[in-house]
Amino acid sequence: MPIATKIKEHIEHSSWIRKMFEEGASLRQQFGDKNVFDFTLGNPTMEPPEELHRELKKIAENPIPGMHRYMNNAGYEETRAAVAEVIAENCNQPVTATHIVMTCGAGAALNVVLKTLLNPGDEVIILTPYFVEYKFYIDNHSGVAVEVVTKDDFQPDLDAIASAINSRTRAIIVNSPNNPTGVIYPEPALIALGELLMQKEQEYGTTILAISDEPYARISFGELVPCIFSSIRNSIVVTSHSKDLALPGDRIGYLAANPAMTDVGLFMQGAIFSNRVLGFVNAPALMQRLVTNLQRISVDIEEYRYKRDLLYNKLTELGFEVVKPGGGFYLFPKSPLADEMDFIRMAQKYRILLVPGSGFGAPGFFRIAYCVEDEMIINSLPRWEELAHEAGLSAR
Repeated sequence: MPIATKIKEHIEHSSWIRKMFEEGASLRQQFGDKNVFDFTLGNPTMEPPEELHRELKKIAENPIPGMHRYMNNAGYEETRAAVAEVIAENCNQPVTATHIVMTCGAGAALNVVLKTLLNPGDEVIILTPYFVEYKFYIDNHSGVAVEVVTKDDFQPDLDAIASAINSRTRAIIVNSPNNPTGVIYPEPALIALGELLMQKEQEYGTTILAISDEPYARISFGELVPCIFSSIRNSIVVTSHSKDLALPGDRIGYLAANPAMTDVGLFMQGAIFSNRVLGFVNAPALMQRLVTNLQRISVDIEEYRYKRDLLYNKLTELGFEVVKPGGGFYLFPKSPLADEMDFIRMAQKYRILLVPGSGFGAPGFFRIAYCVEDEMIINSLPRWEELAHEAGLSAR
């Protein structure tokens, strides 16, 4: 059966993450689970907090009449109010339930925002390295993705961003803590970006929205993850509880609009409409009720810090070049070989599965997802030593 040409092309150039994950399945069949070190997929092995299980049990034992019916397409009022209360505290902004739409995760939230904003041919700036699905999401809504390279430390390059902005620029997506680098954008960088966007808005007579993709915002190792609302007036937060509550398969998240943004009421009308017509209709009713009382709860961040330090310390000791992540659960080292695909294939000889940086718009690097069991990380360390030796690295 024929499929759309565009979809066929997307499949052919689709996510390296899934390709490597499938390679891992083949190796596990051959060598057994414990002898394969799969760092490809950001699928947390950590279990949700105990508070979530208590909420789930409470809801199951005390069902609310009508709890599985449709609600306002934006979500339950009490859930949106709970989300807004925490954002208002963290951002010192008058965020209310009217600025929140509950969504089927951050991916849905991004698609809702882009559907609301984009006319055909409008441009959206994405900073490399970027989350692999951004380009597909932008294309979903007839937009054009414009890649802008970051600095050597993966911080935003304002000069490069300024050069990329034109009259067709509708938005820029920022992701902090970043996937795949784990880098956090500090407040001065966001303030400078906000000033640049205001200058360009005045120059072109347009509105440029900063879309802050924040599913890792609560997984920070001591470094502050600043609120974008305090730095950029025309800004939106999209996020999910996939990472901070370890619920990736339950698809629950939200978008939040800065109450100070231009025509915020009109944007919210558009977002609620888009949430409906994209087919999401509303975020899952049960999950909305479940997370209402968990807005100040997260998984144990120290467990992720321990995993990060195990790998970061070992890799830097072996001679790998890597920017230390401030949050999230990824490392993004530089490939010791000129072609990172040669290194990826070399790593497979030691049954270490990695994702090439090309999939994130950053050839010459590779991604490690360390949201795996501690045992797997520890057992992989001797193999990393062998790999580093073959790659010609010198231990420090």
